[in-house]
Amino acid sequence: MNKIVVIGLGPGAEDALTLGAAKNLREKRKTYLRTEKHPTVSYLKREEIEYETYDKVYDSKEEFEDVYSSIVEDLIEQSDKYGTINYCVPGHPLIAEKTVELLLGAEKEERVELEIVEGLSFIEPVILSMQSDPVEGLKIIDGLDLKNQKVDISVDNLVTQVYNQTKASELKLELSEIYGDEYEVYIIKAAGVPGEEKKIKVPVYELDRLGWIDYLTSIYIPKVQTEDKRVYDFNDLLKIMETLRGEDGCPWDIKQTNESLKKYVIEEAYELVEAIEEDDIDGIVEELGDVLLQVVFHSQIGREEGYFNIWDVIRGISEKMVNRHPHVFGDGVAETDSEVKRVWDDIKASEKEQESHQERLRSVPKVLPALIRSEKVQKRASKCGFDWDDRGGAVEKLREEVEELIQEIDSNGENIDGELGDILFSVVNLSRFLDVDPERALYKSVDKFIDRFSKVEDEVLKSGRKMEDMGLDELDEIWEEVKSGE
Repeated sequence: MNKIVVIGLGPGAEDALTLGAAKNLREKRKTYLRTEKHPTVSYLKREEIEYETYDKVYDSKEEFEDVYSSIVEDLIEQSDKYGTINYCVPGHPLIAEKTVELLLGAEKEERVELEIVEGLSFIEPVILSMQSDPVEGLKIIDGLDLKNQKVDISVDNLVTQVYNQTKASELKLELSEIYGDEYEVYIIKAAGVPGEEKKIKVPVYELDRLGWIDYLTSIYIPKVQTEDKRVYDFNDLLKIMETLRGEDGCPWDIKQTNESLKKYVIEEAYELVEAIEEDDIDGIVEELGDVLLQVVFHSQIGREEGYFNIWDVIRGISEKMVNRHPHVFGDGVAETDSEVKRVWDDIKASEKEQESHQERLRSVPKVLPALIRSEKVQKRASKCGFDWDDRGGAVEKLREEVEELIQEIDSNGENIDGELGDILFSVVNLSRFLDVDPERALYKSVDKFIDRFSKVEDEVLKSGRKMEDMGLDELDEIWEEVKSGE
């Protein structure tokens, strides 16, 4: 089988070139460089080592994936032609080198044989420049894959391949969301290359304001120090909760149980809804935090009792979202909102082993507010065809229920609450046909009543009287005036 000798050229300094790399470069083989834009290439020129580069491929392709796959295919073709060839890459062949990753895949497919010749990576000179010990925590991130690789604020982060201002801008936006604009990071260029190395400390917002950023540039992000904590992540929240529940923690937090916290889950959810209703952005942020705290709090209790932990919760919801969206994560098809809902409901019923329609109805939680529960039950019943053809049927049913309530009241019957409940149920049904959220509609009516009542009281107080001293007819007259003024 033909062979490709992959040679690491090191971070850039000629002294960092390994003996193995130098030995293989002197072999009389065809030699190819992924890029000629690397300081060590001056050594090849001085030693009169002939080579060809793939720099031209970068200009001919729009996507990096296409560039890398094109290089790999050509390398395999050249090895078929010449037997054994050299392929040189910057740094270490197995660190941040996509073409080598693709070549290793080709080797598994038995398309080519590889020999890896080590080279010093860019990581070592960066560590030397920063005088940091990676044992204390260092995460390496590919600057070309920021969507899939995330920084970790609890350790130092080294972002590679920030080769121009556009990439620096993308990184700036990513980091500003996590660390804030003022957090200071290091820009390091040509680490370990004598006479060319640069290192400066800048706030995140200045990341893309330097004209000398190039293909030898990396960004070093120091970890957030615990003694000066201004940025937190999810692990910090878990640690805080664990401390509060610990031996020297808060007495109130320690005595809580999943049962005792139930009311707080509901309260926090409603406070979040209120913040959303009022379009209070700061409030939304705060209340989302309170809701998240409830998730972490319950999970910490579950962990202590040995039943579950936060990772079980995260795994469960992640698996659920993937499983219930086969049109996104699989080969399913759902092109409209209604199709998505149908797929969701069918998968949900299958997961819960609900074979009959009545099981689906009974599974609607009883603790939900009655209007919301009514709407959910009606929607599930409608899915098997148990529904009016149009809103006309719902209107007639409402009239019928109103008449039955009046008859029950006139006869002093014992089922007034049942008939009143039927009316409310019918109102929810009509709301569904009118595409109106009954909970929201009643919410608005309550607010409207409070506003009008307040205006009535203001008018009464202006007259020097009190509402308690006035008759209903007088108050109703003022009410109608307020209403007409609106």
